[in-house]
Amino acid sequence: MAGSEKEQPNRPNPPGQNAKPPRKPLQVMHISRKEEQEKPQEKISDAEELSRSFNKKTAHLKNDGVFKDSSKPIRPKQESTFKDDQNITMGDLLEAEVNNNSVLEKTISKERSVDDFDFDEEAFLEALNENEPIGMTGEIAKGSVIGIESDGVYVDIGGKAPGFMPKSECGLGVITNLKERFPKGLDVEVLVTREQNADGMVTISCRALALRQSWEKVMQLESEGKVMKVKINGFNRGGVTCDLEGLRGFIPRSQLNQSENHESLVGKTIDIAFIEVNPDTRKLILSEKRAAIAARFSDLKLGQVVEGKVIAIKPYGFFIDLGGISGLLHQSMITNGALRSLREVFNQNDNVKALITDLDPKRGRIGLNTALLEGPPGEILVDKEKVLSEAEERAKKVQGLFKKEEEETSN
Repeated sequence: MAGSEKEQPNRPNPPGQNAKPPRKPLQVMHISRKEEQEKPQEKISDAEELSRSFNKKTAHLKNDGVFKDSSKPIRPKQESTFKDDQNITMGDLLEAEVNNNSVLEKTISKERSVDDFDFDEEAFLEALNENEPIGMTGEIAKGSVIGIESDGVYVDIGGKAPGFMPKSECGLGVITNLKERFPKGLDVEVLVTREQNADGMVTISCRALALRQSWEKVMQLESEGKVMKVKINGFNRGGVTCDLEGLRGFIPRSQLNQSENHESLVGKTIDIAFIEVNPDTRKLILSEKRAAIAARFSDLKLGQVVEGKVIAIKPYGFFIDLGGISGLLHQSMITNGALRSLREVFNQNDNVKALITDLDPKRGRIGLNTALLEGPPGEILVDKEKVLSEAEERAKKVQGLFKKEEEETSN
């Protein structure tokens, strides 16, 4: 029994019983290296294809003589870069192509010279001149009108693009019809107010140029002490307004001859002189009262003999009324002798004849001199009446000196 209990070998089940399929014999997995051997070969052939493509791209450079030896083109060294026993990736191939390109660039930079580029200095300078910006801010430009739009005017001033003048900058005052004011082909002079933009266009202005010229003219009139006529066109609590050379001027009430009911001056023309002319702050302050003084200054000149009355005695000299304006006879200009006291010569309300030696209309200053009328030094202290009675004749001796000074100053 014990022997019967021993395990029996596997035997096929008899027919009729549940048959089990026979087990397949164990198979050893076959590892083929064929595909692994083919992969490096495929990568190498890809590298050869890239090399052939690279050689085709650089063929024209060989013909131009870029390479020293055209029979030996630059090729990637496959024997050193790619080997059969290495795993080649696409990154390796790309790196090889970049290296080839860098070698090519270095070769070109070494072999090419300046002459190879056919450099023409004259053409280069001419191109610079053509692209030079036209019109800097504050520059005066001349041109002709080439187009009129509803919002402004286009003017050809010589740049690569025309200058544009907005309607508000077309002139002083209000312009209702641009086409009548600026017909095509009209030559104009403008001021550049904004430099060229990306399109090469600059902003220009007739109004700004007119204002600049007006300020320059008014400053010249002020320096000469001129008296001007203006028409009053407005008023406010502080004074009246007027136009002068296209500029808005203001006359304070304190500088009007008629300070009360000053609004009644609107529409009337009066004479004015200048108090302040400042183009930076756009201040133009005028005075009617100073106009009489300025008019009197226009009748005076250096070396002229004037007569007046002593209206004030100061420690430093006499103030002489010359008919609406006063001159100063300084103590150093009274005599060439030794002066002990001012009252030794003149007193209040005395009539005086003197020579004008200093004239400043802008500041309203008149400098007088009696020492130049003397013969011997101190003569006016001894014989004042003789000196004053012969003042015109004695003045002729020194008037020639003033003429020479004026000529030298003008030259």
